[in-house]
Amino acid sequence: MITLQGLTKRYGEHAAVDNLSLTISAGRVTGFLGPNGAGKSTTMRMIMGLDSPSAGHALVNGRPYSRLSHPLREVGALLDAKALHPGRSARAHLKALALSNGIPVRQIDEVIETVGLTSVAERRAGSFSLGMSQRLGIAAALLGDPGIVMFDEPVNGLDPDGVLWIRGLMRGLAAEGRTVFVSSHLMSEMQLTADQLVVIGKGKLITETTVKQLIDSSSMNAVRARGPETTSLQKLQTRLTEWQVPVRWESANELYITGLTVEKVSDLAYELGVRLHEVRTVEASLEQAYMELTADSIEYGSPASRPARATYGE
Repeated sequence: MITLQGLTKRYGEHAAVDNLSLTISAGRVTGFLGPNGAGKSTTMRMIMGLDSPSAGHALVNGRPYSRLSHPLREVGALLDAKALHPGRSARAHLKALALSNGIPVRQIDEVIETVGLTSVAERRAGSFSLGMSQRLGIAAALLGDPGIVMFDEPVNGLDPDGVLWIRGLMRGLAAEGRTVFVSSHLMSEMQLTADQLVVIGKGKLITETTVKQLIDSSSMNAVRARGPETTSLQKLQTRLTEWQVPVRWESANELYITGLTVEKVSDLAYELGVRLHEVRTVEASLEQAYMELTADSIEYGSPASRPARATYGE
């Protein structure tokens, strides 16, 4: 378990992490989300003792990382895939880590096989591609068979097969009762992988929630009503506007209606004599819900990259 208590990191007047308190529990994959500059990497570095907090505490199983006698046996992390000696082979890199943490050398071959690097174990790590370096970093995180694993952008550089593999690995580790804490900007992967989400912005906690709860809260969830006649659909739009129901046009033949069920929209269309070819529920993606939630926390981005507010009516 990872516990953050009022965790704060300041650089002069700027708070990279601001009074962050939360608990990352075992047995599930917790996604750590936030815009660039939100403080995700800084938070992970403080958990691993690489940065010192300005205030508060980051605890691993109730203790600071610096007080762990054999840290790789309790927490394994991939924070920077290229943070290794480029002249060492993959096996030599892992052997150095094993010897420094009292880890049986036999576990080296096990993790090398787990991450799919057996055929290149004797190659210099400096010659590895980004995807291969990611796999070696994951092997290092798993080397001590820790109860806690942390990954910062683990799918960087991986091909589709590798993305599928790391997804299954994280789900499997959580199923074994481990704490899995993963930072990612790929919302599609988080939607498929994470159980719990922690979202931060400008160093502060925005929400702790589940994937389903975040998606369900989005205003982008709607009923799609499609018909052959724009003028007929306008009758439906007019009535919905009178009821103060949010409605937006996606094309001349499509309305997206928020806040009503498919049944209610169908009944209203029948009452008004509006011919429809399709009425169905459209669920927001995690990406849409996330962008909506963090719209006011984006510090580094062009105006064109910011989510457009939904417009209703014509």
